[in-house]
Amino acid sequence: MVAMSDAGSEEFDDDQGNLGEYDGERNEAGERHGVGKAVLPNGDTYQGLYENGKRSGQGTYRFKNGARYVGEYDMNKKHGQGTFYYPDGSRYEGSWVEDQRQGHGVYTYANGDIYDGDWLHHQRHGQGVYTYHDTGSRYVGTWVTGKMESAGEFIHLNHKYQGNFVNNNPSGPGKYVFDIGCEQHGEFTQVDQDGADGEDDDPISTTVLKWRPTSITSLTRMTPAKDQKKPPSPEPGKGPEGKEKQEEEEKLKVEATVTEGQALAEEQTGRTKTPTTPEPETQKPPEPEDKED
Repeated sequence: MVAMSDAGSEEFDDDQGNLGEYDGERNEAGERHGVGKAVLPNGDTYQGLYENGKRSGQGTYRFKNGARYVGEYDMNKKHGQGTFYYPDGSRYEGSWVEDQRQGHGVYTYANGDIYDGDWLHHQRHGQGVYTYHDTGSRYVGTWVTGKMESAGEFIHLNHKYQGNFVNNNPSGPGKYVFDIGCEQHGEFTQVDQDGADGEDDDPISTTVLKWRPTSITSLTRMTPAKDQKKPPSPEPGKGPEGKEKQEEEEKLKVEATVTEGQALAEEQTGRTKTPTTPEPETQKPPEPEDKED
């Protein structure tokens, strides 16, 4: 998994005096106040509201590298609701607190993946849904400092996995639920696996996740009491032997369903043992504090 990151701010000296060009309203003290437009020395521009010399209220900040923020400011910082458009085509739309993504927001990545949920200090944190554009699969659950943690479920086209996650990986007891009508219970454990030889011809051991199935059950289906009817009297030629034959047929149907579920579970386990979030490389442009007096 490639962690989403934002480069640090490029600071400007507060004592440089009036930076760049400004065209707009001012207060009695000569400070920028009201509607105005500023062009910073580095080529960035801001057009919007000022209050006592600081960006405050609705505004649009355009970076010279193509990035753009449209939204609310407070004391020169992104604060409130706003949308940030990044040069790689990704964008974030949602809540900001002191220049950081915080609260509820939707991040659309350059590859089409979407995260819709809670944020804290620029990272996914809380409840959220990550949807994969290529497959339509999605993770629904808890996030902690940008990673899948605690209870969650990974939902695919015809089945889903429910359980706990640790550091983006399923961990401990869980189950696969298949649309064909069965559940496979088990647990994910970490096992050591020998790989290629090292410099001293010693095998390199790596830790991988292993799904260990324990049982397969049918989905529980409740029958309303009002739909229950008195069993019909056995027809001629369908006594106890006929009943046993019917039960045997039902048993065979269940076994066939379980076998199919087992095959799907093994296929899924072998293909994606560690469901992760394949985020694109998103090295964000520096966001200068662009302080101007």
